Amino acid sequence: MTTLNAGQPPVLPRPLRGFEHVKRYWDKTNEAVVAKILPGELYVTRINEMITTVLGSCISACIRDPYAKVGGMNHFMLPMSKADNVNGDKFGSAMRYGNFAMEHLINEIIKNGGQRKNLEVKLFGGGRVLAHMTDVGQRNIEFALEYVQVEGLKLIADDLGDRFPRKVQYYPASGVARMKKLRSMHNRTIVEREEAYMKNIVQTPVSGEIELF
Repeated sequence: MTTLNAGQPPVLPRPLRGFEHVKRYWDKTNEAVVAKILPGELYVTRINEMITTVLGSCISACIRDPYAKVGGMNHFMLPMSKADNVNGDKFGSAMRYGNFAMEHLINEIIKNGGQRKNLEVKLFGGGRVLAHMTDVGQRNIEFALEYVQVEGLKLIADDLGDRFPRKVQYYPASGVARMKKLRSMHNRTIVEREEAYMKNIVQTPVSGEIELF
């Protein structure tokens, strides 16, 4: 619970273990604690706080257990490699990265009291934002939808594709998700951030195995 003192900034509740690095702040407009995640990050919470991010070609999965009141959001993109193109593989080695991004979020939710059978999913993103790579957003969309179907998860809402970036706000405690398409961009921050993220995930492949619950 957030403590408010007259004339003083609020004292934020402690995040769950492992998420201390995520930027969090008090949002006066929404009267909520907000955790802001960047490409490659995720955040899980058991309290009534908002998770927000801005998506271009990336995907965010908002997942929660409505009974345990625990949930979170990730922000990821499938890496592209020359080998995938040469072999004609639709996803190739990128599948492992996408699986990691989804399982990491799900495992953290389960670790903090959720049950896989109860999980409900909302998907956002996959816009055609990176002009020189027109199919990257679609690849991300296809992977996310296929993952949810194969894993037998309950998809209750999605807003995917188009050519605009999106700002997403998600409250895991209630399941409320708000999305706004950013139809006019004043700078290249989103594009530059995703381009840098893509270069990083190509150069630094996922290491280690995923422990499944």
